[in-house]
Amino acid sequence: MSASLETFEPKSLSVLKEGYGLARLRADAIAGLTVAIVALPLSMAIAIASGVTPDRGLFTAIIGGFLVSLLGGSRHQIGGPAGAFIVLVAATVDRHGITGMLLAVMISGFFLILAGSLKLGTYIKFIPYPVTVGFTAGIAVIIFSSQLGELFGLTLPGKEPGPIVEKLETLAGAWQTINPAAFAIAALTILIILVLRRLRPHWPGLLIAICVASLATALLSLDITTIGSRFGGIPRTLPLPEVPPLSFDLAVAVLPDAIAFALLGAIESLLSAVVADGMTGRRHRSNVELVGQGVANIGSALFGGICVTGTIARTATNVRAGATSPVSGMLHALFLLLFMLVAAPLAVYIPLAALAGMLAVVAWNMVERPAFAALLRSSRGDAAVLLVTFLLVVFRDLTEGIVVGFALGALLFIGRMSKAVTVTPHEEPGAAEKPIDQSDEDTVVYRIGGAFFFGAAATVGSVLDRIADRYHNFVLDCSDVSFMDSTAANVIEGTVRKAERAGVSVYIVGAGEELKKLLETHELEPPRVTYVARIADARAAIAARRAVTSPV
Repeated sequence: MSASLETFEPKSLSVLKEGYGLARLRADAIAGLTVAIVALPLSMAIAIASGVTPDRGLFTAIIGGFLVSLLGGSRHQIGGPAGAFIVLVAATVDRHGITGMLLAVMISGFFLILAGSLKLGTYIKFIPYPVTVGFTAGIAVIIFSSQLGELFGLTLPGKEPGPIVEKLETLAGAWQTINPAAFAIAALTILIILVLRRLRPHWPGLLIAICVASLATALLSLDITTIGSRFGGIPRTLPLPEVPPLSFDLAVAVLPDAIAFALLGAIESLLSAVVADGMTGRRHRSNVELVGQGVANIGSALFGGICVTGTIARTATNVRAGATSPVSGMLHALFLLLFMLVAAPLAVYIPLAALAGMLAVVAWNMVERPAFAALLRSSRGDAAVLLVTFLLVVFRDLTEGIVVGFALGALLFIGRMSKAVTVTPHEEPGAAEKPIDQSDEDTVVYRIGGAFFFGAAATVGSVLDRIADRYHNFVLDCSDVSFMDSTAANVIEGTVRKAERAGVSVYIVGAGEELKKLLETHELEPPRVTYVARIADARAAIAARRAVTSPV
């Protein structure tokens, strides 16, 4: 098999080639069951918070989760609906309806397949850490604010607004409609989750909390909203696959949403895969993962589901439960399907306040509080990127926050790298800077060190211009240049041009093959410049030229 084909081989196929026995199947089945127990209530809660019915969350986890594990590039990745998409999906449903949302999910799947096929997965890893911490914290704030109405059982006069400021104003205006029973159930759910996480961390705290809250609601005949009273329950079977109604106008309208889905899906899934790598010592295939995520999103849309991505919490649960291969993820999807077939009638008793309490805990856990505090203390630049991303996500738009945060981080990086470039006179160990011989001060040697690129071009160019026409010989040592781009090469060409007008000979030292090729594309070829390997070679060439031109 060629290297290119191996690169795009799903991890599930790699595992089968290694040999897969009964012991590994048993371990994967236990892990898959554990994750399914966690994913069951969470998938429904995320779907409801996203503005769709709870069954669509289950369809997403079953179809999307199975395809992510089957075709992805990580051994332990668990795919399904994620809290990070709540805001985007809800906004898309609000603007374009369910049909538009499904079409956007399908288009995003094609974008992800394209990104993986073009091997763009590597570049997604370049998103600065302050941006990921900032947008994750911003998403957590939005998720929590979206659950306040259900947490307190508020009765709103109309539809709950999307923007957070308007949302909070509307919720504050309806404060007198608070339902004590709903708040008590939400508080009970949160308390059970937190207590079990501390005392019995291996127990399925989310499912236990939802079951206790549902039982309490039914036995006490509490007057609060449940899945049954709002949605009429969930079906016991998967729907038949169906292509969403297609139209050119709708496709154009949902294109920005599809791009946002693809961008966030790529970031979230690859971050999740990196977390799994850190826990297991394995390495995922980022481009294979993107292709798998793309197919999973298309499959989810065909079955009426929402966005699919790798989920950090469920993936970490899968690793801790002892999973050995992608089979655990596929079994997790099959267990979810079994739960839906058997226990669907019981879902009608689940109170929405309990699901809201569960999402409140999820939102709290999403905020990387130590990392947030550390970035605020680290430097003004990192703190600025973090806060700009966080505030834009909360008060403007998720995609805008990521793009602006990334751009600001890139500008700060360029500024820092430009200061790391050095232009210094050449000094030999144990000797002061001096010309080639004591009687002649017509030669100067300068060294450029670091990454010489467009960000440092102006600074380096100003130094070179000041000395290019003051001597008869100008030696430029590039042996310490780690990288040079076209802008930097153009700066050197301008310096050489100025030296030529003044009759100065230019020698370039230590240029490797790639650097020399770049300079030659900018017309820096002999006899305009002389390429030598070492400073001593330049001195010898200058001495030889002086001997030829000096009178006898």
